Amino acid sequence: MTRGARPAAVILDHDGLTLDSETAWTRAEAKLFRRRGRTFTHDHKLELIGSEGPMAAAKLERMLDLEPGAGAAVLYELGDLVVEELARGCEPMPGARALIAALTQAEIPFALCSNSPRRVVDAALRGSGLTTAFAATIAGDEVAHGKPAPDPYLAAAAALGVPAAGCVAIEDSPTGATSARAAGMTVIGIPSVPGVSLAGLVDAEFASLEDPGLRALLGLQS
Repeated sequence: MTRGARPAAVILDHDGLTLDSETAWTRAEAKLFRRRGRTFTHDHKLELIGSEGPMAAAKLERMLDLEPGAGAAVLYELGDLVVEELARGCEPMPGARALIAALTQAEIPFALCSNSPRRVVDAALRGSGLTTAFAATIAGDEVAHGKPAPDPYLAAAAALGVPAAGCVAIEDSPTGATSARAAGMTVIGIPSVPGVSLAGLVDAEFASLEDPGLRALLGLQS
């Protein structure tokens, strides 16, 4: 993508990129581990961030020494805990509201693309007051394969009615960046969790959605 050339559409990741829901996930994950007499660590966080359903379930089985096949039920329990946390409110990430406003003003279509299940996505959007902000939202349990497969991003482009190759995806995790790149999109990285590296997976990287360089790359007025 040429700097300053407006994309056909912008597709934003959900947890930790557009909404500060990743902190709700962290609180819920810590509570889940405490229920089983374990301590949730930053290494656990780095391994789980961005993981889609079956992969996350398998990781939880290993981390918590669960019986084979028990991970799916524990993952659903984690989802319940996340929804409880999000019901207390979910702030947009710094710069998210301003970017949404700028995209709207520029008439660039934009969508939300998440690996979280629909019930978590909707809870986060309600908590943030952004339920109607997006032209389309894609949840991880609405596609055949979640991130890092390209399915979620391809579904988002299709929902917007634009070719995937003309889209810019903005991601905070290696899993999500891999998904967007596999879909043929230009990928911008904005890591939200310390220790996450997007090196080699993104076309450009910025510190936050507030970075003026991001606006310039998208052809938006500063």
